[in-house]
Amino acid sequence: MGLVVSRVDHPVADPVGDALYAALVVAVLVVVVPRARSVTVAGVAFAICAAVELAQLTGIPAAVVDAVPVARYALGTTFVAVDLLAYAVGAGLAWVVRR
Repeated sequence: MGLVVSRVDHPVADPVGDALYAALVVAVLVVVVPRARSVTVAGVAFAICAAVELAQLTGIPAAVVDAVPVARYALGTTFVAVDLLAYAVGAGLAWVVRR
């Protein structure tokens, strides 16, 4: 769903895609560590998303994307501070759904 949203030309498409990305990270963590507390999973998911976003400040993800273009969907290339809020919302909503 996140990939579909990323292709939509609308102002809310990017934040919705970022929120779905964070929810996907929550879902993957639930599969990997099914007994973990929901709030812990949501917090770790947000931390992972934030780390990926902050890494974009280094230029390393952009270099990886140049070498492996499909990595764009996991790493992104450009830091946008508002994305951090979208990740928090996505992880928070996934936490609410899991509870």
